[in-house]
This record gives sequence, structure tokens and C-alpha cells, in this order.
Amino acid sequence: MEQLGSTLTATYAHPRPTPTNFLPAISTMASSYRDRFPHYNLTHSLSLPWRPSTYYRVASNSPSLAPYCTRAQRVSESTMLPFVSNRTTFFTRYTPDDWYRSNLTNYKESSTSRHNSERLRVDTSRLIQDKYQQTRKTQADCTQNLGERVNDIGFWKSEIIHELDEMIGETNAFTDVKKRLERALMETEAPLQVARECLFHREKRMGIDLVHDEAEKELLTEVDVILCCQERMKLHLDKAIAQLAANRATQHELEKDLSDKQMAYRIDDKCHHLRNTSEGISYFCGVERVDATVSVPESWAKFTDDNILHSQSERAASAKLRDDIENLLVVTANEMWNQFNKVNVAFTNRIAETADAKNKIQIHLAKTLQEIFQTEMTIESIKKAIKDKSAFLKVAQTRLDERTRRPNIELCRDMAQLRLVNEVHQVDDTIQTLQQRLKEAEDTLQLLVHTKATLEHDLAIKANSLYIDQEKCMGIRKSFPSTLRLVGFC
Repeated sequence: MEQLGSTLTATYAHPRPTPTNFLPAISTMASSYRDRFPHYNLTHSLSLPWRPSTYYRVASNSPSLAPYCTRAQRVSESTMLPFVSNRTTFFTRYTPDDWYRSNLTNYKESSTSRHNSERLRVDTSRLIQDKYQQTRKTQADCTQNLGERVNDIGFWKSEIIHELDEMIGETNAFTDVKKRLERALMETEAPLQVARECLFHREKRMGIDLVHDEAEKELLTEVDVILCCQERMKLHLDKAIAQLAANRATQHELEKDLSDKQMAYRIDDKCHHLRNTSEGISYFCGVERVDATVSVPESWAKFTDDNILHSQSERAASAKLRDDIENLLVVTANEMWNQFNKVNVAFTNRIAETADAKNKIQIHLAKTLQEIFQTEMTIESIKKAIKDKSAFLKVAQTRLDERTRRPNIELCRDMAQLRLVNEVHQVDDTIQTLQQRLKEAEDTLQLLVHTKATLEHDLAIKANSLYIDQEKCMGIRKSFPSTLRLVGFC
């Protein structure tokens, strides 16, 4: 080891540039030394107070670096500079006053530290008590707020339950009325079919009986009345379907709100009964920074209040529509029954008229038949009379023919001749008159026969009309639905 005050024998070499994995750069080492020993004058990076033996020790352990290390050592020893030792550069000296002042400063700092510590302890104890009381008060306020919140939820829950019960009852009642309306609408098909069949059967009337009479007018009116009733029923049925859907949608909203209220009630009630000693409490870091709320108390209360008001409005509309359907069922049943009775009265009157006409036709037909018989007898008597007059005419004409054979002057126009000529003319006129009367009798007979055929055809028409109205139409009109079925109860 070198003695203090002597020249250092260590040298620092300037090695050749080598990769950074062997030695650090000279500038880097110099800066580090300058920072650590600021009192050294490192004008020349080679003037160092110690021997950098690290590199040489590593080089001695690595034979591959030995030639390089040996050469670098020779270069360092050849360029070594002398270093003069200076004691003031290694040691710092203080005066006694500095020492006393340092002690007083330490004492003062110790007292100040202890005073500050004591005050901190007192303040900390008071702070702990204050924060404890504040925390307890805050927790009590939160517990009270949770209790009030639970009461608010319970109040709105009871309101929703009451409104939901009312809505369920209204929906059930409305469903029953809707089913009655559907049954009543189905029941109107039978009377409509009956009226149309009556019109169809009456189209089979013949001849003059195919008339637009009162019964047909009432039947057409009945068809129009039933169709009008069906149209009103279908309109109210569509409204009922829409209203029932609205009731169920409102009921669903109430049930959903009630479910949310029940869950919120359970959660808030559980939170209200949580204490510091309760089980299940734990840390949930950052939960206070998550704002999962979607409403404020005003909007929260308004949401449920709007649901209840909407439900009440739908319930009122449902009740009104239900009353309208009840009235419609009664009105339509009365209208159809009144028109049914009018048609039956018209049919009864028409049947009576047809029966009376048929009876009168039968009477006239009997008289016509009797007259035909009398006319035929008259024709026979006329024919017999003509036949009888032929003999008289033959006699008279034979006489005249014989008298034309009188000779010469005997052809006298005497009284006998004149009487024979008058007799021939008289008998001939008589025969002509009888033949004319025979023709008239025969024409009358033909007219009577035609009248008979007409009466018989009209009688058949009346019988057919009477059969249609009395048997077919009135027969199927006996099965008209009752009033209870028309209002949908059966």
C-alpha cells in the first residue's frame, strides 16, 4: 500500500475502442466520478487517485483478454502523471460554537416535534370521536331515509295492488261481456238464414202471386235489421278486442311495476335492517363511484302515479264500453224480436188473404163449371132445334121444287106459292138464327172453359203460395232464438 503524502503509482490507461459489453465509455466514467467527487479536478480523465483494478482483475480471469489488458497496462504506466496529496480536500472541520448551536437546534427541534406530536394526538383523539359521532349520525340518517323509502315503496305497492285487483276484476267482467257479444253475434246467423230462406222460398211463387207484398217488405227489412245489428256487434267486438288488449297491457305494466316494487321493497328493507354486526357485510371498492340510478324521487313517484292513472283511465273506458255492449245486446235483441213479430204478422195476414182468395176462386170455379155444363146443354138443345128445323125446310123446299114442274099456265104465283116461299125464308132465317146462337153458345163455352182453366191455374198458384207461406216460411220461423240467447247468456 502506498503511504499518505507519497506519489501514487497507479496509472489509468487509454484503451482501444472496445464493445460496450467489456468496459463503459470514458466519458461516462468521468461524469460519474465528477458527480461523486465534486472536489476533484478532473481536467484530465487519466489523473485518478485510485487504481482501476476491476478491469484487470476481470482480464486476469479471462485469458482471452490478457494481451489486451497487458498492452493497456503498459500504456497507462507510460502515461502516468504525479498526484500531490491535499488533506483539506478529504476532511471538514467545525468550531465548538457550531457544535453547541447544533445541539441547541436539535433540542429545540425535539421539543417542537414532541409538542406537535402531543397536539396531533389530542386532535386525533378528538377527530376520532367527532368522526365516530358523525359516522353514527350519518348511518342513522341513512337508516331513517331507508325506512322512509321502504314506507314510500310500501304505500305505492299497496296502491298498485288495489288498482291491479280492480283492473283484474274489470278485465274478467269485460271478458265475460265480450264472450256474450260473440255468442249473440253467432246467434244472429240463424234468424238471418231463416229470413233469407223465406225470401228464397217466396221466389218460387208463380204468376200473379210473385208480388212485392207486405210480407216480402218486412222480410227484407228483417234482413237489413239483422245485418245492421251484426255490423254494430262486429264494430263493438273490434272495440272490445282492442280494449281487452289495452286492459291486459295495462295489467302487465302494473304487474311489472308491482314486481319491481316488491323486489325494491325486499332490497331496501334488507338494507334498512343491516347493522354493523350483521352478517354478509363486506367491502365493495368503488361502488360509490358507480351511479346505477335511472330516476329521481319525483320521476319515480310520477312513473307509478302515471301507471295508476293510466290504469284507471283504461278501466273507466272498459266499464263504459262494457255498458255500451250490454245496452247494444238488449237493443239489438229487441229490434230483431220486434221485426220478427212484424214479419210473422205480415205472413199471417198474407196467408189469410191468400186463403180467402183461394176460397173465392174455388167458388167461382164451381160456378163456372156449372155454367159450362148449362152452356153445353144449351148447345145440344140448339143443335137439336136446328136439326128439327131442317125437316121443315126440306118439306117446304121439296114442295116448291115439285111445284116448279107444273105445266104452262099452272105455274101460278098463288097464295100457296107465296106461303111456301115465306115458309122457306122463315125456316131458313130460323136455322140461321139458331146457328148464330149455336156459335155464340160455343164461343161462350170456350170462354167458360178458358175461365175455368184460368181459375184452376190461379187456384194452383194460390195453393202453391199458401203452401210456401204457411208451411215452408212459417214452419222454419218457429225456431227463432230466445231473448236470452240473443243477449248472449246461453
